Amino acid sequence: MPKPVVALVGRPNVGKSALFNRLVGERLAIVDETPGTTRDRIFSESEWNGIYFDVIDTGGIDPTHGGNTPLSIGSADFIVDIKSQAQVAIEEADAVLFLTDGGTGMTPPDREVAQILRRSQKKLADGSYWPPIFLVVNKCENEDRRNAASEFYELGIGEPLPISAMHGTNVGDLLDKVVAAFPETEAAIDDSVKISIVGKPNAGKSSLLNKLVGQERSIVSPIAGTTRDAVDTQFVYEGIPLTLIDTAGIRRRGKIDPGVERYSVLRAHKAIERADVALLLIDAETGITSQDLHIAGFILDAWKSTVVLVNKWDAVEKDSYTMNYYTEKILHELNFMPYVPLLFISAKTGQRVDKVLPLALEVQEARLTRIPTSKLNKILREAQDAHPAPSQAGKQLKIYYGTQVRSDPPTFLLYVNDPKLMHFTYRRFIENRIREAYEFLGTPIRVVLKGKKDK
Repeated sequence: MPKPVVALVGRPNVGKSALFNRLVGERLAIVDETPGTTRDRIFSESEWNGIYFDVIDTGGIDPTHGGNTPLSIGSADFIVDIKSQAQVAIEEADAVLFLTDGGTGMTPPDREVAQILRRSQKKLADGSYWPPIFLVVNKCENEDRRNAASEFYELGIGEPLPISAMHGTNVGDLLDKVVAAFPETEAAIDDSVKISIVGKPNAGKSSLLNKLVGQERSIVSPIAGTTRDAVDTQFVYEGIPLTLIDTAGIRRRGKIDPGVERYSVLRAHKAIERADVALLLIDAETGITSQDLHIAGFILDAWKSTVVLVNKWDAVEKDSYTMNYYTEKILHELNFMPYVPLLFISAKTGQRVDKVLPLALEVQEARLTRIPTSKLNKILREAQDAHPAPSQAGKQLKIYYGTQVRSDPPTFLLYVNDPKLMHFTYRRFIENRIREAYEFLGTPIRVVLKGKKDK
């Protein structure tokens, strides 16, 4: 299931980026005293009391300016785009944190933002409104500011919640309220195999989807960025229910155009999270690029299985060595995913497209493979006999016992004398020995260590 989404919105310079950094635990957003610093939306994962969710930091909304009207606080060229992207974020959010500034007090832009938020809410059958909006009064570092926060009741959003994002004051209380408002996760409703089609813009994702399902389900256009949303197509293939997720192309961060397309990158990330198997399309005409590697990294970070499809193969001039050259080049660049299978296709002509779904299902089957504990421990014993772990400071790693604790992705728990003695090269060696016995085609495997003193 996709994680809930929390959007941070508000006028410029109220501390959205500071709160974002507080929630995700990293300085991912630029924090600057100059209003309008955050122009790209940025998102990352956060966790509170065991509940994981995505946080979106948006550019500041300044509804009092638009178009090319000069601004004393920064370039107005971005104002309309920032407002647009924030509205899209609100539409997709499961909770909205409306940030205001307790230091400056309530301002006319705050009132305008409040109107935008109220208009964005949908009234539900039970009379409540969705998404829930939390009125956050930031920069309340002292008692006087916390008491003065009551003036924000005038906005009609609800109870003002005074916090200090910089110092962390009352942020925990805020998160308690936010996670309590998340929608209830339903039991597994859809048991289909979910396959997302991802890649940089104009790699041929929509064309491939149409070829796979045999009808025009997505708009096909030579203009990069046509698909803005993740589009689900459900059908049955050889008795197996499938869901194909076509996504907007993921651009390099510096190349993301203003407006709605920024949010399409988040939707593509969410599509990867929802997937069992990701089909990574690479344009054969351009070859593998740094952006393809970034997308592959996104897939690996989400621990999803992968099939690499080299599309537009019909447009490449070939001789008897061309496919081997492309294979070696791509696998060399994807050395952090040496387990991925490659398939050379043409979504335009249909070349080898009939092999895509069987390969994806083969990878999904490998993803669900479970190794019996007895066989896993035999693999571990033979690995240590063949190549004992190198010693560190006179101590040597010992693997006592191992078991597979889950599939999807395959995860192995190894009981050792001291996890700190496991060098990453020896971890890779253990992973490779497991793969020699069980291929786990296209699938990352996780090795987790537990020491004698670990609880």
